[in-house]
Order: sequence, then C-alpha cells, then structure tokens
Amino acid sequence: MRRVLRSIGRATAAAVRLVRTAAGDDAYERYLTHRAVTHAHTGPALSRRAFYEERERAKWSGVTRCC
Repeated sequence: MRRVLRSIGRATAAAVRLVRTAAGDDAYERYLTHRAVTHAHTGPALSRRAFYEERERAKWSGVTRCC
C-alpha cells in the first residue's frame, strides 16, 4: 500500500511540475538556477519583482505583428 501511495505522490508531483512549467509559473526559479550555473560571476540576480517586470516589458515592447 505504501508503495502505491508513494507512486501516486511522485506522479502528482511530476504533474504539478509539468503544469507549472507549461504555465510559466516556475520561470523565476528556472532563471535563478540558470544564473547560478552560467552567470554567477556577473553580480546579483534580479529580484522576483524586477524579473517579472523585465519579462512583461520585453513581451509588450516593439511591434509583434506583420502589418
């Protein structure tokens, strides 16, 4: 019974991770991980608020249509 419950727990955790990734909810955590691995020497990381403000600015700046 414990094995079954553990399996269900693991499957649920994997499903939650998948949904968070698909929705972009884990973007800040992925940013911090990437930054720690590849850009650790370039100063402090953005705060969560600054990170999301930068994402929104990049998303909505410039023309994104053909006509």
